[in-house]
Amino acid sequence: MEIHAFEFLLIFLVLYVSIYLVGYFIVFRKWSPDDRPEASSCFLSLFHGTPAAVLAAAAILSADSRSLDATNTGFQNLVLDNSAAYFVVDLVHLALFFRGGEEAMFVAHHLATLFVLVTCRHVASGGAVAVLALVALGEATSAFQDAWRLGRLRRSEAPRVARACDALTVPFCCLYTVLRGVFGPCVVVRMVVVYSRGKGTVATWVCVSWVVVVSLAIVGSLVWVSSLCVQVYIEKKGKVEEKIEN
Repeated sequence: MEIHAFEFLLIFLVLYVSIYLVGYFIVFRKWSPDDRPEASSCFLSLFHGTPAAVLAAAAILSADSRSLDATNTGFQNLVLDNSAAYFVVDLVHLALFFRGGEEAMFVAHHLATLFVLVTCRHVASGGAVAVLALVALGEATSAFQDAWRLGRLRRSEAPRVARACDALTVPFCCLYTVLRGVFGPCVVVRMVVVYSRGKGTVATWVCVSWVVVVSLAIVGSLVWVSSLCVQVYIEKKGKVEEKIEN
């Protein structure tokens, strides 16, 4: 029996909602009310990030055509549905526990990513190679980012966690910057070259919207990691000054 397009999406939605609830009510039930939502979001991301990067790469490599404007395969559509479901659930989390600040950037990033995923899957029915390449790059650092975020939540209570978090920060920032700031734009440039020919299966307005949205998302990611680097520098400078004074 053929499974309709949205049934896989619904299955993944139920899966990710369940994972989030397990994190919130079981894994992090003893954490403070302020930290539990973010910790649960990290827990959710751990189940999506690295697996999504691996699945995206596998879906690209297993396809007969790796052209950026090729028609999507069934496996590629499945991977797109998986990631779309994750971003929907995490967007609901952000809506429920929105605290402003940098979370506004995460909301904008999630909305942009979801737009590209949904239009690729249900509107264009093509271009998954380009979109999944971006998913693989974006999620490649997910495990590092989640570990770092969880560490920062507990650093004031556990000195070892604080030291591990500090040690992880610089490598994470470097890897994040290279993947998002170097390889990401390379994919976008390739998208512009391929889609400008106007001979593929993806409509022109979809191509243009993807390039614009992805470019803005990359800029937003680089702004976020830059602000993080500044924040880390200020923290380390403060610790050095404190040691000198003492």
